[in-house]
Amino acid sequence: MKRNFQLALLFLTFTSILFSCGQQNEYDESKIFRLNRYDNISSLDPTFARTQANNWVCNLMYNGLVKLDDSLKIVPDIAKSWEISEDGKTYSFTLRKDVYFHKNQAFGKDSTRVVNAKDFEYSFTRLIDPKVGGAGSWVLNNVDTFKAVNDSIFQINLKEAFPPFLGLLSMKYCSVVPEEMFRNGQEEFRKNPIGTGPFQFKLWEDNIKLVFRKNPLYFEKDEKGNQLPYLEAVSMTFLPEKHSEFLQLIQGNVDMMADLDPSYKNEILTPIGELNPKYEDILNFHKFDYLSTVYLCFYLEGNEAVDERLRQAINYAIDKPKMVKYMMNNMATVANGGFIPKGLPGFTENAGYTYQPQKARELIQAYQNEKGNLPIIQLTTVQEYADVCEYIQAQLAKVGLNLAINVVPGPTMRDGKATGKFSFFRANWGADYPDAENFLSLYYSKNFAPEGPNYSHYKNAKFDELYEKAFQISDEKEREVLYKEMDSLMMRSAPIVPLFYDQTSIFLRKNVHGFTMSPVKLLDLTRVYKTK
Repeated sequence: MKRNFQLALLFLTFTSILFSCGQQNEYDESKIFRLNRYDNISSLDPTFARTQANNWVCNLMYNGLVKLDDSLKIVPDIAKSWEISEDGKTYSFTLRKDVYFHKNQAFGKDSTRVVNAKDFEYSFTRLIDPKVGGAGSWVLNNVDTFKAVNDSIFQINLKEAFPPFLGLLSMKYCSVVPEEMFRNGQEEFRKNPIGTGPFQFKLWEDNIKLVFRKNPLYFEKDEKGNQLPYLEAVSMTFLPEKHSEFLQLIQGNVDMMADLDPSYKNEILTPIGELNPKYEDILNFHKFDYLSTVYLCFYLEGNEAVDERLRQAINYAIDKPKMVKYMMNNMATVANGGFIPKGLPGFTENAGYTYQPQKARELIQAYQNEKGNLPIIQLTTVQEYADVCEYIQAQLAKVGLNLAINVVPGPTMRDGKATGKFSFFRANWGADYPDAENFLSLYYSKNFAPEGPNYSHYKNAKFDELYEKAFQISDEKEREVLYKEMDSLMMRSAPIVPLFYDQTSIFLRKNVHGFTMSPVKLLDLTRVYKTK
């Protein structure tokens, strides 16, 4: 780690010299955006954009047919328009004619070419190719066929109507790549990835540094007709220690820091979640809603399953506002609703449970009157969330429930959730695409883990009926009504305990402007600029 830290510091100095002392002085410090990822990037190939780190860099380099704006609306990207057939199964996309791949020798000496529909046909074929082994082939599971009708029209036919399909296409897996880069296998693209995005690949030293340069051919312009992006370069380091990243931010060696870590949380924020006044002259602090629900999940099958009354009692027994305020520095939204997070159509404020300890005691007493002794309930978690679970343990003790905490390594947790090994465990679910179906799929009975994401093994015939009905409704408002009904129906059985809806904390140097973060937590630097 010490070696990585020293190399990263050397690289910060090197990139400053490289970009500010070239043949032209335009690459000064104010045109380089510097950031750090404490977790390494495993691939710059969009078919492997499974982790947040990979998604961040892929969003700088690639474009797809459509994308999400900051309000979670599907907007044009390379496709300037599209039509959907009356039966909801055929999507026809009309492509822009001014989108170019990054320059590369594969197109001829220092050359490029326009993106066409055949490129999407190739990119989608590659996405589902088992020989490539990408992580995103599931996005096209419901696709029957796709083809380039001509250079400008790309058509997709679904097996069954699926209204959230455009949201799936906004994922980085569905980015366009040029076939020329793969004529000799995958290796050439891995060494020199080529996309269409606002930034193009310059160099990558694994676990040390990653550099992008501005794409001078990028097709987007701002409202005044100015060429995007504004920045000339993006420089990313990989300091593995989160506290080191914090120090680099304070010293001005990086321009942003995302999220909080216990190693510096109480230093940079006040107890009520505001920026420490000592840093107000050098930093701006922003909170962005993130479509992620943090919750406790019960496994409902078998003799050890926790009784419904006790599940409801646990929901009533936890003072979630107090937990968010004092344990999380107000860096979350209290989950008094259901599983669908705040900000996503289908969210219902009163679908869940509020803090009512007396009601919890009454449910516990009803259970005891029928069953006798109370069981010892074991809550499984990873070390990172042990303090939150200890708070919950203390809360349940106040209403007479004995909770034991089982701390396990991350891989053990993932395996145990999928196989039903744990009767009660801490979990979180973030949006892959901006539709509540993405969350409600966790409670559809045909999605039982380990094959699907239904970790609780919740099963309800009415819920399944509504879930399947929603696929036949294209009108978003009508579908939202069904989503709310499903969420409320599921919460009455209490297979889960929603704790809070996540937020992303972003700390920026004062001279950074134009930065936004979407609710699906994609890094977009297209309109970011810095002042000297």
